[in-house]
Amino acid sequence: MSTTATTRLHVTKLGEHIGARIGGLDLAGALDPDTVSAIREALNEHKALVFSQSGIASDEQQELFASHFGPLTTAHPTVTFEEQVKKTVLPVDSEQSIANQWHTDVTFIVNPPQVSTLRAVTLPPYGGETLIANAAAAYRSLPKELQALADTLWAEHSNDSDYVRPRIVNTDKEKEYQEAFVSEKYRTIHPVVRVHPLTGEKGLFIGTFARHVKIVGVSPYESTDLLRLLQSHVTRPEHVVRVAWEPGQLVLFDNRITQHYAVDNYSRAPRKLNRITVAGDIPRSVDGKTSYSVLGDASHYSPIVEVD
Repeated sequence: MSTTATTRLHVTKLGEHIGARIGGLDLAGALDPDTVSAIREALNEHKALVFSQSGIASDEQQELFASHFGPLTTAHPTVTFEEQVKKTVLPVDSEQSIANQWHTDVTFIVNPPQVSTLRAVTLPPYGGETLIANAAAAYRSLPKELQALADTLWAEHSNDSDYVRPRIVNTDKEKEYQEAFVSEKYRTIHPVVRVHPLTGEKGLFIGTFARHVKIVGVSPYESTDLLRLLQSHVTRPEHVVRVAWEPGQLVLFDNRITQHYAVDNYSRAPRKLNRITVAGDIPRSVDGKTSYSVLGDASHYSPIVEVD
């Protein structure tokens, strides 16, 4: 366990490549700049932070915590719920959907969220963990020749993807969620290797929303194989932390350089996490080029953040 020099932040690593548990910190109120800076520093290093006793017990408190890291997005570009009280809160509810596909949040728009917060609201009696993977460790694990190839690649991301095509649709609520998810189509071209604007790390920026690689002369079949090969490095077990949810727990993860997956192992018992995300910048490639939108305007969902 380590303690930062400037604050009372206690950091316990959960794995070599990703994850840390943060203790001795109440997140329910306003945080001083040194504490926010220390949390950001820990996030840059560990990619996913687990606050077991966060002190956050309401959407308002979760909003306040997330707002320390930048302007908030609305809940989602396309999905809304009648029971939503706060426009920034997306209920990740097992009655409506399951996110058991490896993904980075909302990469189908030109500026996906920079960070995501998840708060435990209703937990099943067993299971329901969240896996989070370090996409920078995945890039570093590639042979040099594959790194050089990946550095040149761009991929199209879309919300009309396998993410909303589960093998089995069980309820009308699940069907309604899927229809809402693609009620407006988005397509964006992102670099396969994204350079993190704060750390300079290179990470594989792919996941389920990435449909195909943009290479002249490469067939859809070959494109799928390329993405599958790169994705297999993201989800290697040593690159993944497994978060077992507890009451009162909040998780903060860097959406620029991670992927996550909700494990469907709880017999569809009630499970609800509330998600609030922080607006992000436009991704940049290794050679400094930026992502660009092909279809869809998400300005109602998120402002674009400029990074100094």
